[in-house]
This record gives sequence, C-alpha cells and structure tokens, in this order.
Amino acid sequence: MISHLAPDVESLGVALGRVDYLVDEALATSLFLALRLPQPILLEGDAGVGKTEAARAIAQVLDTPLIRLQCYEGIDAAEALYEWNYPRQLLAIRRAEASGATIEEDDLFGPSYLLRRPLLRALQHPGPRPAVLLIDEIDRADDGFEAFLLELLAEAAVTIPELGTVVAEHPPIIVLTSNRTRDLHDAVKRRCLYHWIDYPSAQREVEIIRRRVPSASQALAVQVATAVSRMRSADVQKPPGIAEAIDWLRALDLLGVERLDGAAVARSLGAVLKYAEDQETVRAAGLEELVR
Repeated sequence: MISHLAPDVESLGVALGRVDYLVDEALATSLFLALRLPQPILLEGDAGVGKTEAARAIAQVLDTPLIRLQCYEGIDAAEALYEWNYPRQLLAIRRAEASGATIEEDDLFGPSYLLRRPLLRALQHPGPRPAVLLIDEIDRADDGFEAFLLELLAEAAVTIPELGTVVAEHPPIIVLTSNRTRDLHDAVKRRCLYHWIDYPSAQREVEIIRRRVPSASQALAVQVATAVSRMRSADVQKPPGIAEAIDWLRALDLLGVERLDGAAVARSLGAVLKYAEDQETVRAAGLEELVR
C-alpha cells in the first residue's frame, strides 16, 4: 500500500508538496528509502528547519496517524512505552477482598490494566497502514534511553517483562529528530538512515512561507526571507528557523504591513527573535540594514 502512494522519489516529493512540505531531491530520497526499505530515519539540523514537519507531512501523505514522543531529560519507559494502571489494580484487589475472592498476580498484570504510551501505541497500531512514530528531539534524552530504544529500532519490537515481547504487525515508520545538542550513540545511528536538513535557499524559503501564509504578498515574503537570512548570518545565539520566518510573516500580515522597513521590524521583532540578547545584537547592527 505504501508502494502505491510512494512508487518513486519524484512521486513522493510531489505528494509532500501537496501537503505544503517542500523537499529537495536529497531529502525526498532519504524519506523514500525510510518508507520503502523500511528503516528508521534520523533527521538532524538546527532548530526550526522542518524536521518535525517532515514526520507530520509523511503521516498526511500516507493518511495514517502521527504518534509523537517528545523526549526530555530523564524520560524513561513509563512515559515512553507503558505503565500499569495502579489505581485500577488496587481497586480490583479491594473488590476481591470485599467479596472473599482470590485474585492472581497474572490477573492484575494483563492487557486490561496496561496504559499504552506512544511507543507501544505505535507498535500495536491496527493498520492497514503503519503509523508514523516521531521520536522528537532524542538528543534531549540520556544514554540509557537511547539503549532502551535499540530493540525498537532494530526489530520493531519491545519486551514487557510481565507480558513478553510485543512485535508490531504493522511496523511503524520511525522518524527520530535531533538538534544535535549532543552526539548520539553509534548504536542508534547504525540502525537508522541519516539526513541533515539545512536551511533552504532564499528562493525555496520564500515559497515555503508563502504556502503557510498565502494572504501575504510575494514582495513581503521575499523581504522576510532576506531579513531572516541576514539574522542567521549575524552573531545571534539562536538563529531563526523556517518556523520563525513563518511566524514573522504571519504577524506582519496581521498587522497590515505591506512593506518591511525598520519601523515594522522594530514592532514585530519578538515574532522572529526569542532572546533579548539576539534582539539587541540585531538592533545594534541597524534594523534598516536588514531590509535595505
């Protein structure tokens, strides 16, 4: 069924464009291989270049659920895979005691008492098409969590001590993203395809942000893309991504700005630069320089 929706790289690129996710040939090829091999794919790049959106777009193209696991420091199996419904188990024990019945341990640790978290929901998705499992910002998790993921990445399976190994009938399409705040373990990378997503060209960025804010003029979109590109070249600690460019264009359009000038930049700078130090850096260099 996936082969019908993505018979080749070009067809996948066209389908992604229909859901407003524009890709170059290299990214389209990587995503095509992830779908058809199939194999997990690790997308790295600066924040805001469209890594998370790639997973959303794939789910839209395949018309299948996107199941997202947002990683953070200290995340473990209980948040990512499953945990037991302890209040319900306790209630079952009290009911058994009140009625004088006996309850076995196996009765308490069955599927009806299992709370399924994102990884398990993705593995047990009933199909017919596989779910898209987004493991977002894996670089925020620790080494132990990376090791925990290896079975899932290699075999589309996980082991639950009380129930045994759960193997996916419809293995999910797994997309991992990383902002590269730290290096990932080689064992994770070996199990994945890899693609670095860079900032798009100015022309491509104009096309992307116009698709997301169609009410804005072409001229304003060009000015925004140019100004954002100059901000990225400045000495800022958090260069704005495509997401910030879209937010900025949307804000300017809402404010009724038809032409970007220094005054318009000053009014709306908080939509594109989210650190006070970065705003001061850009102001010191001259707001008119951004739009000259």
